[in-house]
Amino acid sequence: MTQTLTGENLRAAKAKKVAVVGAGVAGSTIALRLAELGIDTTLIEKGPSLVNGPPFCHLHAGGNLYREISDQQCLTLLQQSIDTTKVYAQSINVRPTVLAVPTSDPSEPLDLLPRLEKLRTQYQVLVDQDASNEVLGKPADYFRLYDRAEIEAIGQRPLPEQAQCDEDWLVAFAKQVNLDTIKFPLVVVQEYGLSAFRWAAIANLAIDRLPSCHLQTHTSVVDIRRSETGKGWQIITKPASRNSESTVNQDVQVTEYDYVVNACGFKSGELDDMIKAKRQRMVEFKASFVTHWPECQGLWPEIVFHGQRGTPQGMAQLTPYPGGYFQLHGMTQAITLFEGGLVASSEQSAQPRLAPHFIKKIDEQWPEHLVTERTVSNIAHIAKFIPDFKSAKTASKPLFGAQQIPGEDPDLRAADVSFDQQGYARAEIVKASSALATADAILKDLLETGVIKSELAQHYLTEHYFPVTKQCRSDEITKLAEQFARDRHYPDALARNFS
Repeated sequence: MTQTLTGENLRAAKAKKVAVVGAGVAGSTIALRLAELGIDTTLIEKGPSLVNGPPFCHLHAGGNLYREISDQQCLTLLQQSIDTTKVYAQSINVRPTVLAVPTSDPSEPLDLLPRLEKLRTQYQVLVDQDASNEVLGKPADYFRLYDRAEIEAIGQRPLPEQAQCDEDWLVAFAKQVNLDTIKFPLVVVQEYGLSAFRWAAIANLAIDRLPSCHLQTHTSVVDIRRSETGKGWQIITKPASRNSESTVNQDVQVTEYDYVVNACGFKSGELDDMIKAKRQRMVEFKASFVTHWPECQGLWPEIVFHGQRGTPQGMAQLTPYPGGYFQLHGMTQAITLFEGGLVASSEQSAQPRLAPHFIKKIDEQWPEHLVTERTVSNIAHIAKFIPDFKSAKTASKPLFGAQQIPGEDPDLRAADVSFDQQGYARAEIVKASSALATADAILKDLLETGVIKSELAQHYLTEHYFPVTKQCRSDEITKLAEQFARDRHYPDALARNFS
């Protein structure tokens, strides 16, 4: 029987206060998870709005972009992506992903088959357990192989205006990709698009409607210390300033919380250092590039041309948006990756230190020549496989940011949370799809440690309860997402889904 957020449940949840520091993908999702259950949650963000961190564009429903990660990570990402799709359905762009292996690559397409079979089998198991998990199409259709003759036949069809099936997404691909540059068979897999701007809009709309969630933007945390009782935390904040990082006492506020979540992304080590918590982690600065291809015709799937990361033949990724806009990744040192862009924490500090020129890109702006140079390089990287794409142009500044990676494995992609001192949790996601798993783990810790005593929260510990979040309408999400895109100086198209 469905429980409701009233009476004793609500009073019990509100008796204790939780602070979430950092309102990116993880922080905003954690705040929503808790506030939807009536838990008094304060979300503290240094910037002006939510979900404004490293770029993401892809629902990793199986981790098929990453040949180097373990099968277990892929299975974890599948589960997390299904959960994400059910909660953030309005941020999902439903269209398949094509996995292509270039002729220059030493691997073969069928090398991917054992993992894909495992993923399809597990997807079937999840659907058998709960029919609502069928959000990636039928399990039998999770992936399909296409030989060259099939692709050439698809290329003879007229370009469809709307997609009725996966093959409609392959017509433009078949007509314009140089098929001599790739090996067969091709893999088409149900990994969908994921809009950061729409996710930000959903989070903002829902948080505005949740009385248990208190959003503080333009707010810097300057210190965290144990409460005098030793059971909770004092968080010292002040208005964020772009011009000064000083910690003067003007407008400083001290607030008591029973539990603190560190969701500061690549700056998580700064909070760890405040409470003298040691943590091994890495930070990697990365960028993707936004282009407009006016001559684009037809519907395009997401395309991944596999490659060896960090080499000139690194993976090329083309992510489509409406109106001929594309987000591009080229996993080479001349495009998405940067020399010196991967740094690790030290014995003296839990915060990895990026070079000043990376911090300047994050806090201020990119040099125009660098935007042009790297975008042009990325266009050329894609044009090796799609010759006509050479006419694409730079559409905006890059999507960029620093991504945290907990531990010592730079290939780690499935991660969620760690706990240090009592009442202190770290959100340590690498992929947006992992945000909900982080929120689940933190809710479990709140209940198991007795910080929160709530029948409602206990009832929904293993079920995602997001009634307010799921009620956000498509039209209001689109309107706000487009406004976020404009405010952040990106094309509106990145905030829209294919109809």
